[in-house]
Amino acid sequence: MQINEELQQYIEKNIFPSYRKNDLGHNLDHIKYVINRSLRFSNEVDDINCDMVYAIAAYHDIGHYIDAKNHEKISAEMLLTDKNLKNFFSEDEIKIMSEAVYDHRASLEGEPRSIYGKIVSSADRETRVNIQLQRMYEYRLTHYPDKSLEWIIEDTRLYIINKFGKKGYAIEKMYFEDLDYKKFLEDISVVAENKEEFRKRFMEVTGLNNK
Repeated sequence: MQINEELQQYIEKNIFPSYRKNDLGHNLDHIKYVINRSLRFSNEVDDINCDMVYAIAAYHDIGHYIDAKNHEKISAEMLLTDKNLKNFFSEDEIKIMSEAVYDHRASLEGEPRSIYGKIVSSADRETRVNIQLQRMYEYRLTHYPDKSLEWIIEDTRLYIINKFGKKGYAIEKMYFEDLDYKKFLEDISVVAENKEEFRKRFMEVTGLNNK
């Protein structure tokens, strides 16, 4: 799958550096992970524009450092107003891309407005339990610096149950077959069910048991 080299160079030079401002859960490693998964899912769709898929995944969390709770809106606006993208896409394509970024969150009410939104939303699902726990820990350290370690651990556990449990909002709206994510849902639910076992796993994964 070939991405426009000039587009790729522009994003790597001008967009990727912005992710240094984000917390570790939404950094460049995460973006590259979502890009790879997005391109993989796009292989299952006929007549898809892979340059659009690449750009959407590259921009989807760019505004996270500005306002984490509303980052999808900010990121969508940043893509929409990036005049350099007009060198690669039509106005209609840029509008679709912006909407896809806006629609990417798992907590979105309703479905994404286009197949592009469905691709990035599906791709933006962590499938590695330990990485997910690390991301959640780093997020809470950044956004709740005054909270105790015990609060962070329990808040993370309850968040996992709310998001990934049997009635969690992130177990639906997967628009592509993803065995890795199904296995992840099973594993992380088991981890979160037992409070003491969860604390032990959390301490091990974050390295806190060595401090």
